[in-house]
Amino acid sequence: MDFFTLVQIRRTVRAFRPDPPPREAIEQILWAASWAPSPHGRQPWRFVVVEAHERKAALAAAMGEAWRHHLALDGHDPATIEQRLQRSQERVLNAPVIIIPCLYLNDLDVYPDPERQTAETTMAIQSLGCAVQNMLLAAFALGLAAGWMCAPLFAPAAVRTALNLAEDLHPQALIPIGYLAQEPKRRPRRSLDELVVQWL
Repeated sequence: MDFFTLVQIRRTVRAFRPDPPPREAIEQILWAASWAPSPHGRQPWRFVVVEAHERKAALAAAMGEAWRHHLALDGHDPATIEQRLQRSQERVLNAPVIIIPCLYLNDLDVYPDPERQTAETTMAIQSLGCAVQNMLLAAFALGLAAGWMCAPLFAPAAVRTALNLAEDLHPQALIPIGYLAQEPKRRPRRSLDELVVQWL
């Protein structure tokens, strides 16, 4: 499969078959992530791989409590909250493998002024996004399917507690991986005429 076809067929998958992908495939996906560009070549990310059902259940329950609180703050009624929580938790529980990309800032340059330190952290976050994109493309290149869930951003303490993570690991996303069970709906993409605002 050529690169441009791979980029176009990649999509966010929410439904997976129960059979797990081979460990070698997961290792290849993580290897692809390790080659993402990063500030000063420091690779400011670490990955947690979750396969055990009891860990997935703990993760789904912990994030669910945080999300229930947030949905209530947004004014959703209890029935809607429970319905949305159930769908989200099923995505976590039914994925054969979950990768949690975590931001790891310990090795970054340290500056005396807050402006450059903020920029350094932003560079690290951007590079983590590149690592995740490498994972998603690698999964599809291997015949697997994957998604990108942002829930850990809104409940980092819950994720850290559920998975017993160190304080210097900052959960940023949740990437479910497995074999496609149901083709997702594709959203249309904006044209380049809309996306390119200047060509100087």
